[in-house]
Amino acid sequence: MLTDPDMQGRFLTEQEIADRIGISRTPIREALLLLAAEDLVQLVPKRGAHIAPLSGREITELMELRGIVERHAAERTIEAGTVPVGKLTELLERQRELMGPEQAKEFIAVDHLFHATMVAAVGNELLNRHYDGLRSRQIRAGVVALYTQTGRQEEVLGEHRAILDAVASGDTEAARAAISAHLGSTLKVLLAG
Repeated sequence: MLTDPDMQGRFLTEQEIADRIGISRTPIREALLLLAAEDLVQLVPKRGAHIAPLSGREITELMELRGIVERHAAERTIEAGTVPVGKLTELLERQRELMGPEQAKEFIAVDHLFHATMVAAVGNELLNRHYDGLRSRQIRAGVVALYTQTGRQEEVLGEHRAILDAVASGDTEAARAAISAHLGSTLKVLLAG
């Protein structure tokens, strides 16, 4: 629900969510408290959970932080010779099979896996946990970008291919540039939308 662009700006009650998924309100309440702790929803007494759209500042900060982590991961895996080329290729092919608006959420979930796989290849567990903490915002922003711009899925595939080609060839500068271009394109789409 959080990733659905149509839900952003709406209020949802615990009961409404519980009815929708078919479980009791207690686990819903606990989940909403966790989401509120991460600033993904705002709990408003007697109104419910407000799903606030990501602000321009949050989007900009998210892309800046992702850029720092992802460029670092590319550099480290190239230096160490631990670039997971096979896994990245497999994820890129999976994404290619998920074209179209009806598969946008799954496309973005695989998008996150593509980037997270590179970060995980560094072998730094603290970095992995930090990056995984961005997952919810990253997926929300990605889905919004796909809904905002027609043809964005094809562009993402091309941008991921450029990243993969650069890291596979061991070209650190090209990898840094490809990651920056990818995140810059996404930021531009999100801020324009």
